[in-house]
Amino acid sequence: MRILVALLALFLTPLLIGAAAPQGPGTIRVRLVTSAGNIVVALDARRAPKTVANFLAYVDDGRLENTQFYRSARRKGDPTHGFVQGGIGTDARRMLPSVPLESTAQTGLKHLDGTISMAHGPNFDGANCNFSIMVGPNPGLDARGPFRGFAAFGKVIQGMDVVKRILAMPTGGGRDAMKDQMILKPVKILRAERLDGVARPTGRVKPWLIGA
Repeated sequence: MRILVALLALFLTPLLIGAAAPQGPGTIRVRLVTSAGNIVVALDARRAPKTVANFLAYVDDGRLENTQFYRSARRKGDPTHGFVQGGIGTDARRMLPSVPLESTAQTGLKHLDGTISMAHGPNFDGANCNFSIMVGPNPGLDARGPFRGFAAFGKVIQGMDVVKRILAMPTGGGRDAMKDQMILKPVKILRAERLDGVARPTGRVKPWLIGA
């Protein structure tokens, strides 16, 4: 009986932890601990090195602590698909210098189900640390022709159920592209934890902590 239990445990263990296991060379996992549950992303540092380095700088500095998932962009006609967006919002105290866009045409990464992608404003090279997670494919965010698109830089390997719950949350407010997409009760990002490698804080000042 003990041998049978041991064999069963040996068989089941890879199935239970495989989603959170390292994905290969150049992959760095980060856990987002949120008020809705945990999300683990595998970042592709081999194909999107600048975008991943930028994201990890925010992680290692603690700049994502006590931020939010604030946007749910549900697809018209199919509200179970779309993307959620979170990060530092407009908090300039947390911002690091912008990172240049690594487009999907350059990296070969695509906006598929579970892809994590760096957000930007009108300036394509103006990204800091607001990011989106896809629920279902969103090829409209890939580079095409003169449109430079957005920088996909990894994928969710654990916690897509959490992402889907965030997508389904009640929304309203906002304007322009974000009209009616702001989550009425934003989901807190309590902290972001690097699971692979050694943390490399930037050493920059942390003005958002002053007086906290």
